[in-house]
Order: sequence, then structure tokens, then C-alpha cells
Amino acid sequence: MNKYTILIADDDENLCYLLKEELVNEGYIVDIVYDGKDAIEAIKKKNFDVVLLDLEMKEVSGEQVLKFVQENHPDLQVIVLTAKSEIRTAINCIKQGAYDFISKPYEFGQLAVTIQRAIDHHKLVIENKLLSAKIASTPNKIIGESDSIKNVISLAEKSAKSNSNILLEGETGTGKELFAEFIHKNSDRSEKPFVAINCASLPDQLIESELFGYEKGAFTDAKSSKQGLVEIANGGTLFLDEIGELSLALQPKLLRFLENGEFRRIGGINTLSSDVRVIGATNKNLMEEAENKNFRRDLLFRLNVITLTIPPLRERGKDVLLLSNYFLEKKSPVRSRKKLSPEAEKELNRYNFPGNVRELDHMIERAIIFSDGDTIHIKDLNVPKEDFDFTNFIESEGKLLSLTEMEAIHIRRALELNNWNRENSARALGISQKTLYSKIKSYNLR
Repeated sequence: MNKYTILIADDDENLCYLLKEELVNEGYIVDIVYDGKDAIEAIKKKNFDVVLLDLEMKEVSGEQVLKFVQENHPDLQVIVLTAKSEIRTAINCIKQGAYDFISKPYEFGQLAVTIQRAIDHHKLVIENKLLSAKIASTPNKIIGESDSIKNVISLAEKSAKSNSNILLEGETGTGKELFAEFIHKNSDRSEKPFVAINCASLPDQLIESELFGYEKGAFTDAKSSKQGLVEIANGGTLFLDEIGELSLALQPKLLRFLENGEFRRIGGINTLSSDVRVIGATNKNLMEEAENKNFRRDLLFRLNVITLTIPPLRERGKDVLLLSNYFLEKKSPVRSRKKLSPEAEKELNRYNFPGNVRELDHMIERAIIFSDGDTIHIKDLNVPKEDFDFTNFIESEGKLLSLTEMEAIHIRRALELNNWNRENSARALGISQKTLYSKIKSYNLR
């Protein structure tokens, strides 16, 4: 059974003691407070799944606690413990957002059923939030029979059983997020959320607010408090894609969280905590980035307790056709599944796929759309021609070009081959769009 956490807030010490004993025997983690003020402080500092809340407490009432929960932790499920004389008040609490109420003296079997339903509801709320925000997706199967990919799968299965942070290295498009989902699904955290964020896709302030949340009034548009992804992922896995793009200003805040699981929302003064496993992914050499002072060395050592390197598609041999047929089966119309001609298969085996599995996926999808009949031919694949003279590339008027000059020429060539489409060019170059934009600006490419 998963260790779900319950907070009992009731000024009846004997009832709290007996209730805690029964709930612990059922496998729950239970905290007790005897006043509403202490309940609010406990909720500020720790993530709970359910609160069992008495309405009549001395300093701060249960209704005030419920109001705090609804304004700051709306996903938290509250079950009101009420005397029969307070039934009308309890019903009002339901209208204000409480999950349910139980009359005292309670029957433990009924309370246990209500708690389980509240937990199931809490899980459903989190899952819906993840789905609507598109920060979690159903993982695809890892396809591959080559020794290189089977070796990484084996290491990923072993790594999943630990709670250590993991760093996934590999070129763009190799399937790092797929491996992160695979690790999560094979871990003890599999029933908790898998939450992903791309560190290169948002500016610093947005990344910080997405990760750690913010308090009401923290900035102009903060009309209510918002939970961060580290809170939503509590008990589960947080996937930080393209972590090498994280700014130096944000890296210390992530480091602090990795060290002790503690963080503060933007505009907040309370220290919160969350238990998540962090999986980072990068297409950069973070050790080199650390040498160049672009990435904190202490953060790198916190992240790469386990490092897995995902091989590029060009090193996976027979997996190219295996993946091609998988994408054909997945994307072809149900009644007219398409197949590759022998020549098309040879062409796919010849090409080195700088954009890796993602490029192959898009290539097959495009070929399905534009091909005639049920067979895909070479012309339908539109495989880029690789007829570039490398000697001319490194020499100009008999002189060797500098690395900077070579990079500028190479980036311009990638842009031209992709009709200046930055997303496709970045994918082909194995860098993020953010990095590509910086290079275009630095080299004044037009």
C-alpha cells in the first residue's frame, strides 16, 4: 500500500490518539494537531493527502482552516468531523469545498471508506490537472533490439528501483523523456505523478513559478496562490528536460531543493517540502559546461548520481527499420496500413538521422500523408542528400577556418537546408531552439 499522509486536526486528545492508532495500522502516515492555527502551519510545511478536520477548535475554527485550504491548497481533500448538532454547518463546509463529513461518534469502517474515496478523488484531481496542462503523457513503448539500446534499457530498469536522481544524456530526439517515463513506471513511485517541464522553452521567471509556484499577490497577475510542479509531483517524479539551459540564477534554487527537498513559493515566506525524484536530461556535456562556468558543479554532482547515455539512432543498426515499421503501424490508417519498398528500406538504413528517432518519426508520418497507394517509395521519404564536401568546409582560400567560422557556416547550412525553420534546424543540429536563436543573433545570420 502507498504511504498516504493524513493530518488530524481535533482538540480531543483521546480521540486523536485512538484515531491515529487505527489509521497507522491501516498503513497511513498520520500527524496530529489540536488547534486550527497549528493545522494551518502544518499544511504550510508539509504535503498531506487528506485532512480530518474538527469544526470546533479554540483559537482558529475548522471553517477558517477550510477557507485557508481552499485558497492555498485546493487539491487537498478535507473530511469534516462534526457533532450531530453541527450538521448544518458541515453541509455548508461541503458547499465551500470540503470532500465529505462524518458525524461523531464515528464508525471507523465508514471513516476508512470515506478516507479511501477522498484519496482516490485527490489522485483523480491531480491526474486531470496534469492532463489539462499537458505535462504528462502516456509513455510509448521503447522499441529496439540493438545491443546498445537493450543495454540502456537494462540499466534504466535497475536505476528505477532506487530513489537516486538520474541524468539522461543524449542527442536531441533520442527519446530521453521516453526513458524518464519508463524509469518512473518501473519505480515504486509509479502510482504518483510524473511531471515534465522543458527548461529551454520558458523564460527564467516563468520556469521558477512553474517549478515552485507562487503566493497570492506575488506579482501583478497573481490573483490567487498556485502550486508548483514540485508540489504536484510530490511522491512521484519530476523530469527536467534540457536542464543544461537552466540559467545560473535559477540553479542555486534547484540545488537547494535537491539537497533537502525544501523550497519556497515566489512571494512566500514559509519553507515547504516535497518528496520527488528528479530526472534531468541534456544534449550538452554538462562537465564541459561546468568547466566553462555555465553550469554549477555542485548541482551537476547532485543530478548525476546515476548517468545514462541514450545512443543516437545511427548507432542502433537494425532498430531503424524496426522503428520505421512501428511508426507505420501506429500512424497508418487502420484499413490501409502502408509498407516500405525494399529501396526505401535501404535508403533509411543509409541515412544517419541527425535528428534521431524524432526525425524518423516525422519522416514516416510525412511519407504516409504524401505517398500514393499502400507502398512508400524513396521519393516519399524526402531523405536529405548528404553530398557536402567537408574539405571545402574547413578550408577557405587555402587557409583553415576557425572553429567559430566553421560553426557559423554549419548553422547557416542547416538553416538553409530546412528553409530557415528554426525548430527543424535545431533538431538537426542537436541543440535547443533557444541556443540556435542565440547563435543566429551572435553570428548575425540572415
